[in-house]
Amino acid sequence: MRPAWSIIFFTTMSGLGLGLAGWIVIGLLPLMTQQAVIGVGVVTLALIGAGLISSTFHLGHPERAWRALSQWRSSWLSREGVLAVIVMAGLAGWFAAGYSGTIVPAWANLLLLVLIYLTVYATSMIYASLKTVARWYHPLTPVCYLMFAAAGGLLATLAMLALLGLPITAALAQAGIVLMLSAWGVKLAWWRLAGMARHAGSVESATGLGHLGTVKPLMPPHTEENYLQHEMGFVVARKHADKLRIFALGLGGVLPIIVLLVAPASAAALGFAVLSHVAGMFVERWLFFAEAKHVVTLYYEGAA
Repeated sequence: MRPAWSIIFFTTMSGLGLGLAGWIVIGLLPLMTQQAVIGVGVVTLALIGAGLISSTFHLGHPERAWRALSQWRSSWLSREGVLAVIVMAGLAGWFAAGYSGTIVPAWANLLLLVLIYLTVYATSMIYASLKTVARWYHPLTPVCYLMFAAAGGLLATLAMLALLGLPITAALAQAGIVLMLSAWGVKLAWWRLAGMARHAGSVESATGLGHLGTVKPLMPPHTEENYLQHEMGFVVARKHADKLRIFALGLGGVLPIIVLLVAPASAAALGFAVLSHVAGMFVERWLFFAEAKHVVTLYYEGAA
């Protein structure tokens, strides 16, 4: 599939923002002053909102994006949109309560936390529900999205704690390391297992000639690239993909873990770690799309 930067930005930034929000609502980031509430609230809502807005740029008619919300009964894209709107409204209310000094009940925090991770799950299912893309149609796809939201969100939370001058315990730093290791461990497993996935369909099954042996097209259906080939037949060389995986792992996982090991209380170092993680996630999401092949490529290439 051809990577769209608007969707890469959407999944990366909204995932980071939702992960950050999840740790905030359970009280991991105490907001002691009104200035802290405003600052953290703006950053959190901006990350989520910017990601959601960028996702509309991939639409042929972005002005009609609101109509997608009506299809929540059958569309994961619609469910994600509905949940995101609810979560942003809930977070706005949560930060408003913090600004006014109102105590938010525990059940409301728990409900908001569940909605936050349901939103991340819905985002992942936009892709994981597609049987036509074998690499995405894997049970570890939602797990990767959820784990990266939690790990990236915790890293951003630690950076916020340091920026606000609040203490960061050794246990918190260790939790950040464990969560980051776990997230990338799942991703490594996904790269291996989902990378071996192949669609059940084949040229042999499509033509009914499989009993005669291997079937190969003699020539392409047409001489010029069409829309389906442009969008769904994107090819990235294996050696380039392997290099990009190293970059993704190094920037998104190794460097943040090193920072958490050697400078877990430094605002500057943690800020660098967050930026490094985001850069790594951009590479990871680019690969997520670039390596995926739609079953329609069977018609053009004889393999999917």
